[in-house]
Amino acid sequence: MHRLFPIMKILLAVLLIASPAVAKTYRITDYRVVRQPVSDQEGRALVAIRGFNRDGEPRLLAVDPATLSSYDLPAGSLRPLLKPSDPQLRSTRLEKALQRYACAPFRLQNGGATRSETETDGVFLTVDLCPSKRPFEREMFEAAALGKGGPVPVAVAISGLWLASHPEELSYLKGEIASGRLAVTWVNHSWHHHYDPKVPLAQNFLLAPGTDQRAEVLELEQQLLAAGLVPSPFFRFPGLVSDQATMTLLKELSLIPIGSDAWLAKGEDPRRGSFILVHGNGNEPKGIRLLMPILKRKDLRLLPLSAAFGD
Repeated sequence: MHRLFPIMKILLAVLLIASPAVAKTYRITDYRVVRQPVSDQEGRALVAIRGFNRDGEPRLLAVDPATLSSYDLPAGSLRPLLKPSDPQLRSTRLEKALQRYACAPFRLQNGGATRSETETDGVFLTVDLCPSKRPFEREMFEAAALGKGGPVPVAVAISGLWLASHPEELSYLKGEIASGRLAVTWVNHSWHHHYDPKVPLAQNFLLAPGTDQRAEVLELEQQLLAAGLVPSPFFRFPGLVSDQATMTLLKELSLIPIGSDAWLAKGEDPRRGSFILVHGNGNEPKGIRLLMPILKRKDLRLLPLSAAFGD
């Protein structure tokens, strides 16, 4: 399965070049996993989780372990701090979330964080973009931002095959971000998002035999960075299906697994603190229909995904 990656890279490059609406793209090379506490020029403590070159310039993908925000920064602008095993790192929100959600017990489906850890008056909208040829749910994003008067937080779980085949829709989302209407948290949803409806869950999605699980995660990150987007420290398993090995991999990669307690198309009702799951790729119109009246409620505001995790 992983042998398809070079082909998909070429396809992505062709589609991006062919679409005039897509802004400049970058060449990402020497992509590698790191784990190094660093500080920026303002003295802010960060954790570098990936190293790479962008058009030949050394860069680091860094996460603020207190806010869970992520940044694509020049490597030369950061300086090393503590050792990765330092107790100060283990006491951060990032490390606590990894310890809580990427560890046992390991459920086959819907492992990881499924709702807010703390009491809140809002919900967390997560929109999956699995591979699909159906029309993009643009009206849903417009309804989410309508009349809100500021950037509306939404977590978009994006797959690589969707990204590679929808340059105009991606350009639309980037435009909504640039205009200040949306504040998107880019959640990794794997590159291929393999699915076979005839196969049991334990051998499906990322658990399909022969899947290069590590490459599925890291390839998607590289293509987001190539598009000028910054991957978050969150990951949503395709089909919400995982096992001990994939959870252990996420912990190694410093990624927090995100499930849901309100998959609308499956009849799960949201309540305060819920991670709402809908599909923005046209695959589940029922979920979009159920979401629309929720977006109009005055007593239930949308919150950024990072706000779901306590200290």
